[in-house]
Amino acid sequence: MSRTQQVEDRQGAGRPPSNGVDRFFRISERGSTLGREVRGGFATFFTMAYILVLNPLILSGAEDKFGQRLDGSQLATATALVAAVATIVMGVGGNLPLALAAGLGLNAVVAFQIAPLMSWDDAMGLIVLEGLLICVLVVTGLREAVMHAIPQPLKQAISVGIGLFIAFIGFVDAGFVSRTPDAAGTTVPVQLGATGTLTGWPVLVFCLGVLLTVGLLARRVRGAILISIVTMTAVAILIDELADVESWGLTTPRVPDDVVSSPDFGLLGDFSLFGAFGQVGVITVVLLVFTLILSDFFDTMGTVVGISAEAGLLDEEGRVPNLGRVLLIDGAAAAAGGVASASSATSYIESAAGVGEGARTGFANLVTGGLFTCALFLTPLLTIVPMQAAAPALVAVGFLMMTQVKNIDWDRYEVAVPAFLTIAVMPFTYSITNGIGAGFLAYVTIKTVLGRAKEIHWLLWATAALFLLHFAIDPLEQLLGV
Repeated sequence: MSRTQQVEDRQGAGRPPSNGVDRFFRISERGSTLGREVRGGFATFFTMAYILVLNPLILSGAEDKFGQRLDGSQLATATALVAAVATIVMGVGGNLPLALAAGLGLNAVVAFQIAPLMSWDDAMGLIVLEGLLICVLVVTGLREAVMHAIPQPLKQAISVGIGLFIAFIGFVDAGFVSRTPDAAGTTVPVQLGATGTLTGWPVLVFCLGVLLTVGLLARRVRGAILISIVTMTAVAILIDELADVESWGLTTPRVPDDVVSSPDFGLLGDFSLFGAFGQVGVITVVLLVFTLILSDFFDTMGTVVGISAEAGLLDEEGRVPNLGRVLLIDGAAAAAGGVASASSATSYIESAAGVGEGARTGFANLVTGGLFTCALFLTPLLTIVPMQAAAPALVAVGFLMMTQVKNIDWDRYEVAVPAFLTIAVMPFTYSITNGIGAGFLAYVTIKTVLGRAKEIHWLLWATAALFLLHFAIDPLEQLLGV
């Protein structure tokens, strides 16, 4: 927040409300104006609108256990619907300029970790369970216990690991990196491009997109990710018209016949709440849901506190206004994401763009949510973006999540080694769950070896035990003759 903005906020704070809307959202009381809230709502939307493209691409790019894929048009509708409803509810119920949509990282867990183990209906059922459990944690006050159980370095390492995992997905899906065929007789598991070199127009689009995205980010351009996606999609459409492109992958960049269409709500309600238990067993379900909760819950806490602090809304003790209500809405939004098959919805740090434009209340969310509602009717435009134009955003998001690595104390081996294993195992095993498990087991082991087992929270002991069972399930089954 700029110095000028802070002065203006202090000067405007405490003005008597001019109308009912002002009174309900406490716009004047918080030193804002209706114009600032509207500008903030627009800024937040355009900063996070990339999710309307990325979420359908990530989810539709994966197959479930039975080889089924989700429809891209239906996913675009579901993504816009959940973002619109959740953002508006947060504005009215939480009165914070905090927008919500399908979470990057969380959707990768669903697409590449959960769906291959079960059907899409079962996977989305786990998302609903995750959201409901977060709500229970909030209502019962157990959120504090969960927060204190996981050491801060491990929380940061989880975010960093997910960032690397997302970036790796971007490189692979764009064709910049590919698996080396076993017949090649080489010890290198992956290679540059399809043959060890970069070939083809689609890969060029990706490379140019990465350079454009990082350049815009370095310039601190608002909406950098969205600008890059739109620009490179236009470039891809032009290349497809002029050049002979063998294949773009799942999505071919061509101008649709119709720009506007009726939203397709075909995925709404396609979830099975307990179907996953029959597919993978209780222990695996518990670990998967725990992974989702861990990723969602702590990211949300950091986002809520960060946005509230940036907006100057924290009280003297650093508390967030209406925190319980805000977290409850966030948990309900996660469950709603599963109900709509849009993956878990969560609070977006991109809301800071709206705060930077002066938004201080939930009224800005009405604007952001209204724009997401309009996007429901623009599905044809959202489904022409090729992965090569969208994947640079995954690389950029990976970089942004990677920045948290600086907060880990690498001189303390009892936290540095578990953090390293968490970060490294995620992309190297293509599994977020494996990374978290490796980090937790290493943390418990090192603390015990150092004679400091009493410092480990019982919830961490229980979780480490579950991960131990997870990693040792095959030898245990052989031992028990199962």
